[in-house]
Amino acid sequence: MKIGIVCYPTFGGSGVVATELGKALAKKGHEIHFITYEQPTRLDFFSENLYYHKVEVPPYPLFDYPPYELALASRIVNVAESAKLDVLHVHYAIPHASAAFMAKQILLSKGIFLPFVTTLHGTDITLVGKDLSYEPVVTFSINQSDGVTAVSESLKQDTLEHFAITTPIDVIPNFIDLDRFRKQKKEHFKKAICPNGEKLLIHTSNFRKVKRIDDVVKIFCRVRKQVPAKLLLVGDGPELNNIQNICQSMNLNADVRFLGKLEAIEEVLSVSDLYLMPSEKESFGLAALEAMACEVPVISSNAGGIPELNLQGITGFLSDIGNVEEMATNALFILKDENLHTFKENALKRAKEFEVSQIMPMYETVYEKAVAKTLTHA
Repeated sequence: MKIGIVCYPTFGGSGVVATELGKALAKKGHEIHFITYEQPTRLDFFSENLYYHKVEVPPYPLFDYPPYELALASRIVNVAESAKLDVLHVHYAIPHASAAFMAKQILLSKGIFLPFVTTLHGTDITLVGKDLSYEPVVTFSINQSDGVTAVSESLKQDTLEHFAITTPIDVIPNFIDLDRFRKQKKEHFKKAICPNGEKLLIHTSNFRKVKRIDDVVKIFCRVRKQVPAKLLLVGDGPELNNIQNICQSMNLNADVRFLGKLEAIEEVLSVSDLYLMPSEKESFGLAALEAMACEVPVISSNAGGIPELNLQGITGFLSDIGNVEEMATNALFILKDENLHTFKENALKRAKEFEVSQIMPMYETVYEKAVAKTLTHA
């Protein structure tokens, strides 16, 4: 198949999933065309089956804001015609699904039928999509899609609850590349951070308020009172300065390290003992899956789709949002030497259920249905 993929080319979950899916599809033999305003972050190699098409948004003095949606729709039309795409897959509803619909109508006027599949990832539904400024367009674009997927059952139910959706939604969970995300031998790194054998806790995110990183610090402080421990905070975002100030005010600088954005996140996960995800909202919890693939158990909230991934008492523990006392108690239980190995084994075993080779065929099926649907109506 010749598949166009539209996504945000960032460190965010939707961009990561879209890029990794495209790479896996290309490796299998599909011809993949990425269409976005920058080369996706994880698109770190090229093959005969991988192409990147930049969306240019020329400045025009009449507009206060660049008309990206129009530029994207035009670029989709251009790529669809030149590459003879079979199907378009857009990740994140806003503004990709509406741009896809516009492109589809333009192509129809030329006698070209291009079905499009929309994947819902989370905040495009739970946050942005609910805004009255966008809701009618989001609802319409989803309903006009030739296939719709959501990354968790929780996100599917949120979508059905808040939008008048008439198109069936298939749940296809996020996935992991176990060739990349696996425990690596990095003992020298662990020794440098934890020279006295301390337990190593880790959190990775885009440092937004919804991630509740202040709760990460609170959990760590409670754990640190009972066992020697260090904390790694990986990522960047609007809450970074606030969290740095909190750590400084609590005299935690010696035990907390801020590593910024890391491309090779699997290397630090490989030496970690416990992953903390006390988020207020998570459509799936891709970062937790990456940790589990590196044999790191998870302490998390029970928000959104996390319970569909993190199994209570098996791969880690779930608690109500904000219950840092219980999270710390559960963390200390996992970190006991007699328990840690079992939780690590369980985490890896669970992650294997989300290996990319298990999930990719689900998307291929959705593509085939979308193409068949379009041919039927042609």
